[in-house]
Formats: sequence, structure tokens, C-alpha cells
Amino acid sequence: MKYIPISSFTSPPPSATKVCTLQNSFQPDFVTKGDYVIGGIFPLHYNQEMPDLNCTYRPPPVKCNGFDPRAFRWAQTMRLAVEEINQSTELLPNYTLGYKIFDSCAYPLTGQRAAVAVLNGLSEDDSPVCSGASPLLAVIGESGSAQSIVVSRILQPFRIPMISYFSSCACLTDRRQYPTFFRVIPNDDYQVKAIAQLLLRFNWTWVGLVRGDHEYGRFAVQGLLRELQGTKVCVAYLEMIPLLYNRQRALEIMQVMRSSSAKVVVVFSAEGEMTPFLRDYMKQNITGIQWVASEAWVTASVFTGSEYYPYLGGTIGFGIRKGHISRLGDYLQTVNPQTYPNNILVKELWEALYGCNPLSPGSQLPPCSGQESLLKQHSAYMNTSSPRVAYNVYKAVYAIAHSLHNLLLCHPGSGPFQNNSCAQSNNIHPWQLQHYIQEVTFNIAGEEVNFDLKGDSIPYYDILNWQKGTDGSIEFVNVGLFDGTKPGGEELVIQEDRIMWAGHQSEMPVSVCSTSCFPGSRKAVRRGEPVCCFDCVPCDSGKISNETNSIECTFCPEDFWSNNDRTACIPKKVEFLAYDSVGLALTVISVVGACLTIVVFAVFFYHRNTVIVRVNNSELSFFILFALTLCFLCSLVFIGEPTTWSCMLRHTAFSITFSLCISCILGKTLVVLAAFTATRPGDNIMKWLGPKQQRAIIFSCTLIQVVICAAWLINAPPFPSRNTQYERSKIILECSVGSSLAFWCVLGYIGLQACLCFVLAFLARRLPGKFNEAKFITFSILIFCAVWLAFIPAYISSPGMYADSVESFAILASSFGLLFCLFAPKCYIILLKPEKNTKQHLMGKEKK
Repeated sequence: MKYIPISSFTSPPPSATKVCTLQNSFQPDFVTKGDYVIGGIFPLHYNQEMPDLNCTYRPPPVKCNGFDPRAFRWAQTMRLAVEEINQSTELLPNYTLGYKIFDSCAYPLTGQRAAVAVLNGLSEDDSPVCSGASPLLAVIGESGSAQSIVVSRILQPFRIPMISYFSSCACLTDRRQYPTFFRVIPNDDYQVKAIAQLLLRFNWTWVGLVRGDHEYGRFAVQGLLRELQGTKVCVAYLEMIPLLYNRQRALEIMQVMRSSSAKVVVVFSAEGEMTPFLRDYMKQNITGIQWVASEAWVTASVFTGSEYYPYLGGTIGFGIRKGHISRLGDYLQTVNPQTYPNNILVKELWEALYGCNPLSPGSQLPPCSGQESLLKQHSAYMNTSSPRVAYNVYKAVYAIAHSLHNLLLCHPGSGPFQNNSCAQSNNIHPWQLQHYIQEVTFNIAGEEVNFDLKGDSIPYYDILNWQKGTDGSIEFVNVGLFDGTKPGGEELVIQEDRIMWAGHQSEMPVSVCSTSCFPGSRKAVRRGEPVCCFDCVPCDSGKISNETNSIECTFCPEDFWSNNDRTACIPKKVEFLAYDSVGLALTVISVVGACLTIVVFAVFFYHRNTVIVRVNNSELSFFILFALTLCFLCSLVFIGEPTTWSCMLRHTAFSITFSLCISCILGKTLVVLAAFTATRPGDNIMKWLGPKQQRAIIFSCTLIQVVICAAWLINAPPFPSRNTQYERSKIILECSVGSSLAFWCVLGYIGLQACLCFVLAFLARRLPGKFNEAKFITFSILIFCAVWLAFIPAYISSPGMYADSVESFAILASSFGLLFCLFAPKCYIILLKPEKNTKQHLMGKEKK
């Protein structure tokens, strides 16, 4: 195997020649030599307090006092990948990869020290001052976005490419600030897009947001808020877990969660911050929260204990795509204190997994051999069935190996660099490798791996649901996926029937500020509150909403009206004076009146030679009865759906027949008045009021009304109309008079005739005789005028069928008034008191 000395590019920027001063040696946790060296930075411990701001490595008292078996597994995955590559005859043949693995302690400041140390040689014992060029070609790391930002900025002056396996912050896509950064985890822009689609899919419109105090949480929340703009999802609250955990602040956040009506909480935080937070959350006994987890903690094995299920069961979130590493399980079994007796991390692993101290009898923990078998219950370390972050580490190492392999295959004269040159195999600059990382494409376990221009990989997430396993612990069940390469609207695929929700419920939880407004109402946003908080206001009459959560109600078309539920437009009720209860009653009354008039006519005709009939001017009486019959029958024209002919006939027939009737009464009044005012035997006044003159008076008075009606019909005839203004929920079919002037002229003329008739009859009321016709005429005209004076305001204030009913009733009432006042007394004498039907009785000269 050919050995090539390690070197960096020959002239790094002057500012990079001296990075920092280390107060003490910062040694790698795992190291091996090779032709080309790559660095690895993993959070093998996590902080519980602020570390000292010096370069000492885990000084007493211990600050990085939480060992992370999961991150230790990631580091072993890197070692396994390097070992596989070195054993491969196809990838980098005749060359070997070396590595240096450092602990970042899951904290930016410690990560900064690790980055500085990884730039130095394999040993720092003789180099207390960081100086010289870096022997590294690339770095695998870091996990947290905040740590990756720090490490990337340190590596940037040396133009050393860095591939992160777990840093998803969208801020890292900025090529101006992070030109050497790559990652095999999807950008958070895709995650927040996926979470936004998830919230919309389940109609969770009122959610809480909790984030960690770091760039990952800040940028993720900003991205989610951008995605939610213009949607129906609102944020009830936004809280931040302090980077240095503060229990008092955490309790305040929990109180907000407890009191809020938002039952869905989206969390962008790291596992390290969530661990103490969720422990306090469980102590507060808060339940009923549907958690939506980001990829940073959705697969955290620390939360799989059965004690977590009552509080975290049903959590749903987006996890990194799982893969398969065939040799990982066997490889992890080889890591034990017997194999690595001097490695502190392996010793700590045994302490974390077994609670014993291998090969160190002086410890407070019980001793053990260091050869104990790793069991499945050690899932934090031995979970190799569906590796996710470890699989990303695996892909990152292979991405560097394939890129380096492609670089070494370059033929002089066809290279990508200046003058078509290639990189020198014994003097490869990191920026030259970066070019090939940018262009690399390879397949691993059936998955294609490459990077876009921003250094991002293919956006793909598994949708995970925390469900109860057979042993009571939490299992991560795959219930769907998000594929960012699919067209818009097709990225999210969820098997909802497989999801178990918070509280071990099979029914999806509801998280809304206001319940949905059902069809028939609209949303009215409350002043000063988010748009998701609203009141449901019923639609006004004539408006509808046929969708849930309608923003506004729409008007129905002109001939339609809203139903009682305000959900649909239905044809307006068409209203007119039909043959229903009112119309039928008027019809019966009209027919009865006409029949009575005909009966009176028959009585008078049968007794036409009697004194009472002859004295009361039988010819005029027959004319009046004929006119009254027509008056009764003309009210029938007002009943039924208006048509062009019925509208023209209504008022004209009524006005002409009534004018004929009043003209006959006027003629009779004149005759009565003239007969009793002729004082001298030789007066010739009666010769001017003979039968011919009476007919002339009747004809003339009626002709005037006929002329008025004719002019009306010619110029502006009545016509049927649809009245939708008086009552918008109905279409009132009515007859428009066409010309209001003509209508009131017709009524006015009838009124003039009636008034004239009343005055003359009033003057003749005290004339001698037992049967004074003038009294009955006076009373009949008085009733007639009273009816029609009451008709005018009632007619004006009543539309449609009511106006027709009022007018028809006025016609019938006045007709009955005339019929009974003028003819009832005569019929009484003719039929019941025939002995009074004599001239002597009528003249008042009968014998006592």
C-alpha cells in the first residue's frame, strides 16, 4: 500500500497561520493514520453547565458530564466506513484513509476547540501553539447547527470542506458565509414546508411553537412562519428553551402550554435541551398535548422509556431517512474495554450501559469485566435496525471517499482546474477536493447521493409516530414520507389509519382557536386577535355560504332567496292573490253577492207592477241591480295570477261598473228630489227628468268614466309586474297601474259622483212620505264613501296580494252596502209585509 505524506495547500491565507493558543493539549478520542486524513467531530458528551472559556479539555469539575451512547455509535459508524473503504479494492485502491475524531461536547465553544485541534497534526504534545498548515482534506461534522456554524467558520480560511450529518439549519445554505459547507441531511426549509403541510392536512389551525436558543431553532421557526403566511394556521405562542437550562423559565413555558387552547405544539430543539425540559414537563403532569417533533429529537432513544408514553405518546414528526448498514451491529460488538483498555470513552460507555466500572477497582461504581454482551435493551447504542443519523455519517464518509476517488482518476490535460490541470496525488489541496464533492454522485444501498449548488442533499423525510410497544416502551413507527423532489402538493404521503394520537387516542385531536363556522355563517375576525380567532356570524337574509369557514356570504340571484339555514339559494316564493283561503273566501262572497243581486232582480221583476216597485222607478232600479251584479263579479278579476288582460280589465271594469251604478243612483236621487220639490200643479220640472232624460244622465256620467279609462289604456295601460323590493324574500306578482294619475282620476271621478249623490240625497232626506227613498240613498252613499275613504290608506300601504285583497274587499263591501241599503227595505215589504205595499201606506194616508 503506497504511503503519501500528509500535507495541506502550500499558501493558506496569512490570517490562518495562527488559529489560537491552547492552554492544554486537546487530544483526539479516536485516531488512525492514512494516506489522506479526514476529521470527525461528534457530541460524545453534552453540557449541563457552561464550560470554562479556556482551551482545557474537560477540566475538573467535570462539565461535559453526560455521556451520549448514541453519538458514540455515530463515531463508530465513521470508523466502520473508513475501515470498509480501506478494505475495498474498487474505492481508493492502493490508498488509505485516516481519521481523527474529537468530542464537541454538544456545545459551540467546545466545538470550536475541537475544530482548532482537528486542524493540527496527529499529536499536539510538542505544539502548544496552533500553527502550520492543516493535514486534513475534509471534516465530518457537526451535529448541531450552532456547532456547525462555528466549525465551518474556522475551517473556511483553510478552504477545508465540511460535510454535516445532522445540521439542518437553513442558514447554512448561504454560500457567501459558508462556502465549504455540505450536508447529507435535508435543509430545514424542506422540513418546515413539510410541517406546514402537515398542520394544514390535519386542520390544526392554532398551534404553539417552542424552539431552542440557537440558530437551528431560530431559523426553523422563521422558516415555518414564512410557510404559514397566507394559510389558515396561526401561532398561539412562541417560547424559547434557554441554551443553559433554567427550570424556572421552563415552568413558565409549561404554564403557557397548560393555559393555552392550542393542543398542538411544534418543537424545534435538540435532544439535549429537550431532555431536562420533558422531565420537568412530566413532573407537572401535563397531558393532552399533541407534539410535532423536528428531526433533531424525533428519533431520540432517550425518550423511549415506558414512563414517557403517557406524556409523549402519539408524537408525530419528520425523521431523517433510515438506511441499512450491514456490518454496523457486529462492529459495535467489538468495541469494549478489553479491546480499548486505555480509551476513556469506551469506559464511559460501559458505565452508561451497565452502571459498572470496568478494569478500575478504585471507582465508586461496582466493578465488571468489560466483556459483558451488548443487549438489545441498550438501544441508545445498539439500535442498528433502522439507523438514521448513523446512516448519514456513513454516507458522508463515502461521499468524501468517492470524491477523492474521482479526483485521483483525473487525467492530466483534462482536469477541472487551471489549464485543465489535475490535483497532485501527493499534494491535494482541500479546495480541490471540494470541487469533486460538489460534483459527486454515487449510489449507496440503492439510494442516490449528491449535493446541489448550496451543498444540500436530496430532501426526504420519514414521518414517524411514537406508539406503544409490546413492552410498554415507545416505538418509532413509520406512517408516511415527505419527498421534496415530487411536484407541489404531492410531497406529503400519510397513512392516517396507522397513526396513534396523543393520549393513546385513535381519533385525531382538534387544535383550533375557534370552532369552524358551518355553512350558513361567515367568519368575523375578533379585533386585535389572530385571524384564526373569530366568531361565526349567521348570513343575512338573501345571502348564503355553502362552505365551512366562509369568509363572506354571497348574495343570491335576483329571483332566488336563501333558505332557512342560509346554505343554498332557492327560488323566491311567488305571491299573488290566488284561489287559496283568502282568494277562495273573496270568490265565495263575490258569487253570493252576485246571486243575491240576481234574486233581488227577480223579486223586483216578478213584482214589477206593485206600487213599491213602480214608485221607486223600476227602470233605474233594474239598471242599479244590473250594475251591482257587474260590481260583484268584477272583483273576481282581482283573483289569480296577473296577466296583461286581467290587469287592464281590473280597474277599468270596476270603475265603469261603479260609475254606472252611482250614475243610476244619482239619476234616482234627482228624480226623488224633483218630484217632492214641485210645489205647484203646473210645474214642468218633471218633464226634464223623464225616462229619456234619466237614461241620458246615466249614459253621460258613465261615458265620462269610459273616456277616462280609454285614455288610460291607450297611453299607459296597467301591466303585470314582479315586485321584489317590498319583501326581498318574495316575488309579489301584481298589476302596476301604469299611470298613477289615470288611476286616481278614475277613483276621483267615482268619488265626485258619490259626493254629488250624497249632497242631493241629504237635501231630500226630510221630504214627506212614509217611504222616503232619499234616506236610503243617503245612508247607502255614506257607507260607500266610508268604505272607499278607508280603502285609500289601506291600499297604499299594502303591496301585491294584500293590495288586491283590499281593493276586492272594498268593491264587495261597497256593493253590499248599496244592495242592502237600497233594496233590503223594499224586499222586506214586498216579501214579508205585502199589506204595506199600497199607495196609501207609502203616502201616509192609510186609515187608522
